[in-house]
Amino acid sequence: MTAEADTGADSFLGGLLRLHQPPRGAHRAGTDAVLLARLLAPQAGERVCDVGAGTGAVGLACAALAPGLRPTLVERDPVLAGQARANAALNGIDAQVLVADVLAPAAERRAAGLVPDSFDVVLTNPPFFAPGSHRASPHPGRAAAHTFAGGDLETWIRTCTAILRPGGRLGLIHRADALPACLDALKGRYGGLAIRPVHPRGDAPAIRVLIAAIRGSRAAASLRPPLVLHDSDGTFTAEAEALHRGAPWPSL
Repeated sequence: MTAEADTGADSFLGGLLRLHQPPRGAHRAGTDAVLLARLLAPQAGERVCDVGAGTGAVGLACAALAPGLRPTLVERDPVLAGQARANAALNGIDAQVLVADVLAPAAERRAAGLVPDSFDVVLTNPPFFAPGSHRASPHPGRAAAHTFAGGDLETWIRTCTAILRPGGRLGLIHRADALPACLDALKGRYGGLAIRPVHPRGDAPAIRVLIAAIRGSRAAASLRPPLVLHDSDGTFTAEAEALHRGAPWPSL
């Protein structure tokens, strides 16, 4: 994998990945994307889908960490999907980019290329809010990335489940206070849940939750040790630093 030089792109994973992103003020990939990309550690040969891909940060990061992996990036906004294609080319990654609405009816999703039972791994960072439940960003792109339009978390997870093969792995990141809603959406569809809270500091409440789950499994759920992002001086903890640099580290 040979990436072209481009000084106008953001550096991810310690320079393993370069990304063009929307301007500041819009929705931009950051720590959430890094944590989601490092959650399941998919390998070359696995069929991996990044649902709600934006400019492709999560799926392309997985490919940068596992050369030979060919991710599928699903994004409903044609402009962002175009940026995802450009980012794949910039990094020399062979990626499939689908313009598809995750919340659309099944026939429409299938016509866009989202075939049932077709992926080994699905990674997703769903919109965090239902319409009217928060003060939306004045930036249309940021608002669209953070707020469901015409659907909800349960519908989003249902689509992720439909395209994931039985026994396949789902990875998602969400707000910590949305854990009950996530568990409700996963109930009856997944087992073997591994739940890990993410804290900004060791003495602060969790702000995110990472969930790994297996479609159709009946295995028990487990609560993993917390991931703490920053030490008391504001610098990354050793684990957070390694994850952001793309350094070898056990799956989250």
